[in-house]
Amino acid sequence: MKVVIPGGTGHLGELLVRALGERGDEVVVLTRNPAGHDHAVSWDGRTLGPWASEIDGADAVINLAGRSVNCRYTRANLEQMMRSRVDSTDAVGLAITQSVRPPRVWLQMSTATIYAHRFDAPNDEMTGLIGGQEPDVPGHWAASVGIACAWEKAQASAPTPQTRKVLLRTAMVMSLHSRGVFPVLLNLTRWGMGGPIAGGQQFMSWIHEVDFVRALEFLLEREDLEGPINLTSPHPLPQREVMDVLRTRCGVPVGLPTTAWMAELGARLLQTETELLFKSRRVVPRRLLEAGFAFDFPTWPE
Repeated sequence: MKVVIPGGTGHLGELLVRALGERGDEVVVLTRNPAGHDHAVSWDGRTLGPWASEIDGADAVINLAGRSVNCRYTRANLEQMMRSRVDSTDAVGLAITQSVRPPRVWLQMSTATIYAHRFDAPNDEMTGLIGGQEPDVPGHWAASVGIACAWEKAQASAPTPQTRKVLLRTAMVMSLHSRGVFPVLLNLTRWGMGGPIAGGQQFMSWIHEVDFVRALEFLLEREDLEGPINLTSPHPLPQREVMDVLRTRCGVPVGLPTTAWMAELGARLLQTETELLFKSRRVVPRRLLEAGFAFDFPTWPE
């Protein structure tokens, strides 16, 4: 296959480019900074340009473009998060619409953060609650949900009748990549800070890097699957239990607990947001499981 990956220079893109290349696919990455990247083509993430010719005749597009959410939710940062997602998705949709030979499938990155903060039941694609202004969470949490909804709407509004559309509602991808979340959790554990955060009852949804790549390869081939797909392991855990397992594996007997105010102070110092720590993301991959996808790493201890 020829696969075009907008935003393919991030850590998820690097995982995917390597895996698709190893299986013999032709991979083209669209990036603002193509220097130093093999098979990379320049684009601005907003407007049509010569890069659109790569999509015309390709078999698949996997759009991963979007500014990192690891930042303070200032007005400027939220605007950049929104525009980088919506504008790039609009541009990809326009390129597909104008293609003489449009790709047969468009996998579009989204986020498991779109679901509501909850403890009572897991969110799947059919019965899950889309988050928003929930009564028991800070008001600014609604911003990330609003961005996620606008991101998905941008794909839905693109008129691409010959191209199957899939939304990738992705949880935290656990890999050893230096820009991933797993090394952060591992280092906190080794430093004795791998305890519960704000009580530790909030659920963490996650997916192993191997299953992330395998799920995308699965979705490229399954012509009967479209719409939202949760990319997450079948067994989310409370944050307290996630860290207990890490401490056991690392041989670290103690993990200091972090109160809400301590986490807020740390988030300010690190220029990030506590929503990434506090929100209960209890999300499960119902549609993948019903389609017959078998996870290599379904549970956290594995």
